[in-house]
Amino acid sequence: MQSIGRTMWAIPEGYIPSDSVSDAHDLVSHEAACFLNTGDRDADVRITLFFENRAPVGPYRVKVPAKRTLHLRFNDLTDPEPVPRDTSYASIIEASEPVIVQHTRLDSRQPGMALLSTIAYPAVPQ
Repeated sequence: MQSIGRTMWAIPEGYIPSDSVSDAHDLVSHEAACFLNTGDRDADVRITLFFENRAPVGPYRVKVPAKRTLHLRFNDLTDPEPVPRDTSYASIIEASEPVIVQHTRLDSRQPGMALLSTIAYPAVPQ
């Protein structure tokens, strides 16, 4: 299969509530980036977070194996520091190989939970 996707993506909306209706992993409020790598080479991915009132943080580094998918919760990112809760942020994703990126948020602060999912913006460096 031909490699599809881009090497740079932007997710301008990010927010992880500190509260959830449950401590069960499936029900914890979270942000996620879902990656698809259809190519023949592993993709080294770097994620940098941008904030309203502080310097950027990153890169967070993950690997998306060739011909695989990776569902990464931003809640699980800890190096170089945990992603802050109750704080707005945006992210830039840079990959060594073309990938597709989908952004998902589960807000489970209320019993009537909300799930949002969208394709990230495929940025093309100028």
